[in-house]
Amino acid sequence: MSIEVGSKLQGKVTGITNFGAFVELAEGSTGLVHISEVADNYVKDINEHLKVGDEVTVKVINVEKDGKIGLSIRKAKDQPQRERSPQRPRNNNRQSEFRPKENFEQKMARFLKDSEDRLSSLKRQTETKRGGRGARRG
Repeated sequence: MSIEVGSKLQGKVTGITNFGAFVELAEGSTGLVHISEVADNYVKDINEHLKVGDEVTVKVINVEKDGKIGLSIRKAKDQPQRERSPQRPRNNNRQSEFRPKENFEQKMARFLKDSEDRLSSLKRQTETKRGGRGARRG
């Protein structure tokens, strides 16, 4: 039985480190389950989830050219598909719905106008707080 990406296999935990657990698979090969692939929630201490000698079901997520095998326990669990409520497709650029297409010059002109309006508004607010333009203190 060859080890292929996507296949689910039975294995035995042979070693635990602070970054994951080594699992011995069929044919004597060994793969690594990274700590992020142990459970669906955050795993601070892997020893709370696994012990040496545990039998686990793992899913092969990658096989590198040098023979390293990446495994996942959380992806090996059969999880029911979450039903999503039907939604209209998302449009991240909502401005495009309201404005016709603009060329670069039009966008730049609009930007400059908006920028000047903001600056003049800011100047007006600052001058009234300081008592006008030519006022000197002291």
